[in-house]
Amino acid sequence: MEQRFYDAVMANPIIAAVKDDKGLQSCLRRREIRVVFILYGDICSIADIVAAVQNAGKIALVHADLIYGLSPKEIAVDFLQQNAGVDGIISTHQNLIMRARELRMYTVLRVFILDSMSLAEAGSMSSVGPDFLEILPGVMPDIIRRLHAATKIPLLAGGLIDSKKDAIGALDAGATAISTTNEAVWEM
Repeated sequence: MEQRFYDAVMANPIIAAVKDDKGLQSCLRRREIRVVFILYGDICSIADIVAAVQNAGKIALVHADLIYGLSPKEIAVDFLQQNAGVDGIISTHQNLIMRARELRMYTVLRVFILDSMSLAEAGSMSSVGPDFLEILPGVMPDIIRRLHAATKIPLLAGGLIDSKKDAIGALDAGATAISTTNEAVWEM
């Protein structure tokens, strides 16, 4: 993992996830926010959204699965790097994460923990090599503890974190940071 990304996450373990222009503008005004997860946009608007984040001195990671007009093919990662200048991607697709790693981009592999099978699969993601493994929902401290012990990949907790208590619970359980769209949690 490149040190700049890791240092930014460690400096502020609250990652702003934005799902619309209102959230983007709010996040850009906050100096303490260092990393932004972009969860919206399309192939026509994503470059402008990324530029706004980077012009504010923040690291921009785009959730490739949520950008309208992209497919879950490796070429989508090339497009995001070459045409939108993203710093990195978030994805549930291992092939996209591996392509982004080849391109030396920051990577977050997002995993939904729905049952014991998905938990076991998440514990075996080391071969994919993401910078971070993001666990959703992030309000499961016992599961975060188990994954933290089972994998060498730094963990992020995301999804359903809407209070200081949820954030602290995830961090205390072993998550390196949390991501949330909840602006009240950004202020922690």
